[in-house]
Amino acid sequence: MVPEANFTSYYGRPIVKASPWTADIPAYLFLGGLAGGSSLLAAGSDISGRAALRRSSRFTAAAALTLSFGALVHDLGRPARFHHMLRVAKATSPMSVGTWILTAYGPMAALAAASEAPGLLPAKLRRGALGKLLPGIGRLAGVGAAVMAPPLVSYTAVLISDTATPAWHDAHHELPYLFVSSGASAAGGMGMLFAPLAQAGPARRMAVGGAVAELAIGQAMEGAMGLSSAELHAGKAEKYMKAAHTLTGAGAALAALLGNRSRLAARLSGAAMVAGSASLRFGIFHAGQQSAADPRYTVIPQRKRLDDAQAARLDD
Repeated sequence: MVPEANFTSYYGRPIVKASPWTADIPAYLFLGGLAGGSSLLAAGSDISGRAALRRSSRFTAAAALTLSFGALVHDLGRPARFHHMLRVAKATSPMSVGTWILTAYGPMAALAAASEAPGLLPAKLRRGALGKLLPGIGRLAGVGAAVMAPPLVSYTAVLISDTATPAWHDAHHELPYLFVSSGASAAGGMGMLFAPLAQAGPARRMAVGGAVAELAIGQAMEGAMGLSSAELHAGKAEKYMKAAHTLTGAGAALAALLGNRSRLAARLSGAAMVAGSASLRFGIFHAGQQSAADPRYTVIPQRKRLDDAQAARLDD
């Protein structure tokens, strides 16, 4: 009998090359989720007559989008590269689709936020027809931003999972749902930070619901990832994932228990869930980079697929 061979690779070298991305990209992933979730929250607040929550959520969406776009352009190296991606529309490319989603979402989120600050307009325009139409324009823009919010929040998960990076690719079924729930948790948490208690009910429910879903989907994703899930518990990824679970769980518990009675508790829980959502993106990012550096996560699953295919042919 030939003994089972130990795993080796050519001089221990990685099989796939780790992405050249820096901290700009996990920040971009987090801020996009925060922006999209805030636009959904703002649209619901507008319909239900919660002006303070609508205003803070629109400002959050616009600010998060601006910072997200800045992180993306910084990673690209120069702004013209984003513009060049708009020369084509390729449905099979997550990057191309994402570029068009950002292009469609951005102006509407910015216009919705601008409608909340008419004081920025010259006095002549405020007194004219534009000043009278601005609230209606803001509502239409807010609805448009809310329609584009789900693609904005989820496409980033498709973007990173549609790669050869083992930990990201192995999570491709669950990762979009995880990013959507995490974005809801962050947006709700931010709403709790700035809105008064009397209007923060939808933000609190969005934050707690998103946090519970995030924790549950995260567990399911880890179980489905197989071998590469080990990188969620190693190196930098482990620190970020532990922080994400602790902050999100504690924030959700505090919001559910005291978030509707204490302004301080609402702010603390909101801040914890925002920080937990950001930590999750950084944890997923580092887990992917770590898995690309270890050839086991590429070769061992490939060998297993080949063995399974051979066994199936023999059975036939």
